[in-house]
Amino acid sequence: MSKTTIQNAFDAGKGIVRLAPAWVPREFCVPGRRIKLHPDDYYALGGKRGGIDERWFSSTTPADNGPDTSENEGLSFIVFENGGKTEQVLLRDAVDELKDGLIGKRLWDTYGKWPMFSKFFDNKGPLPHHVHHRDKHAALVGEMGKPEAYYFPPQLNNHGGDFPYTFFGLNPQTTREQVKQALMNFTKGENGITNLAPAYRLVPGTGWNVAPGILHAPGSFCTYEPQMAADVYAMYQSLVNDQVLDEALLWKNTPKDKIGDFDHLVDVLDWELNIDPLFYEHNFMAPRPVAALKEMDGYVENWVCYKTAAFSAKELTVKPGRTVTIKDAAAYGMYVIQGHGNFGGWDVESPALIRYGQLTNDEYFVSEQAAAEGVKITNPSKCDDLVILKHFGAGNPDLVVDDWRA
Repeated sequence: MSKTTIQNAFDAGKGIVRLAPAWVPREFCVPGRRIKLHPDDYYALGGKRGGIDERWFSSTTPADNGPDTSENEGLSFIVFENGGKTEQVLLRDAVDELKDGLIGKRLWDTYGKWPMFSKFFDNKGPLPHHVHHRDKHAALVGEMGKPEAYYFPPQLNNHGGDFPYTFFGLNPQTTREQVKQALMNFTKGENGITNLAPAYRLVPGTGWNVAPGILHAPGSFCTYEPQMAADVYAMYQSLVNDQVLDEALLWKNTPKDKIGDFDHLVDVLDWELNIDPLFYEHNFMAPRPVAALKEMDGYVENWVCYKTAAFSAKELTVKPGRTVTIKDAAAYGMYVIQGHGNFGGWDVESPALIRYGQLTNDEYFVSEQAAAEGVKITNPSKCDDLVILKHFGAGNPDLVVDDWRA
C-alpha cells in the first residue's frame, strides 16, 4: 500500500485506527476455548501447528513459533475502507511511516517503534514453568528482555480450566544447585522443578506482575497479558499436562556457545525476585481506581497493570445510557470485551463468536494526540456495561508505578 493510504486511514479515523484480529497457535498448548473463536477454527492452521490459544493485540512483534511460523503471524493489521473496498496494512508499517504522529514523540525517540503488545492466552491446562530473559541475557541473541503482566477478565473466565493456579518463582529456601539439578534432569521425564515453587490460586478481576527473570507456570485462566515487544523464553519444566517437552525449548534463546551450560540457565534467573518471601505482596495486583470514584461520572476506570514502567493497562467501564470523554497522556491499543457503543466515531461491539479470518469491530489503536484530546465514548445500552481494556507503552505519564524495588 502507498503512504497516502496509511495517512488516509489515520486521518479518516481522526487518529484512531481499526485493527484486525491476530490469532496465534502454540503447538504445546491445548486451547481453553474462551477467546470467542468459532469451535471449528481452533485448529484452523492444522494439527501440526497446534491449537489457537492466543489473540495478540496492537502487535508490531512477530510470533516466534519455529520454522513453521506463517508469514506475519502475531502481527496486527490496520483495516481501512477505501472507496467501498476493504484494505489492510501492517500496524508496524504505519508506525514506521507516521512515527511520533501515531505513537508520540516520547516513545518514538526512545524506541523507534511501538515497544509493547498485549494478548489473550487461553489454555485448558497450565503452561510449563518457564522464564523470560532479562535484557542482558536477551541481548546475547539480539533481543530485548520481556517483562509481562496478567489480568484475568471476569467476562472470559466463566470457568477456570483444569488448573486455575499459577506457580511463581521458587520457595525462599531453594538453592541454585537444586534448580541446576532439576534442569539437568530435563530429558529424564518429570524434572520436578515445580516441587521447588509455590502456587497461587487465580482470582477473576485481579492480576500479577511478572518481571523478566522470574519463573512462572501460568494456570488455566484466560489471561489478558500486556508485555514488552519481545517473544523470548525458555521452558524449565520438562513435563506438563502429561506432555513431554522437547529439550530444544529448554535452550530456546540461549546463545550457541552456552547450549549445554546449565549454570548459564540458572544465571538467567533473577534470583532475588524468585526467592522473595514477600512475592505475593510485591507482585499481586488488585484493580486500582485512576481517580476517586465520586469523580468518575458515568464511568469507572481502573489500573489493572501498574507495577512496572515498561507498560501499563486499564479497564474502562462506561455505564448504560451514558456518554463520557476520556483523556489519556499516551497512545494505546484497546479491546472491547463487553457491550457495544461508539468510540471516537467508531461503532464498536464485542462479538459472541468469531470465525478465523473474520474482521471485527472490537479492536482499535489510539494515537497519542487523539488520546490527549480525549475520546468521546457512548454506551447506548439500557442495561449492559461497555467495558474496554486499554494497553499502553513504556513510561505512561499518567501512571505512578507501584514498584517495591523503586
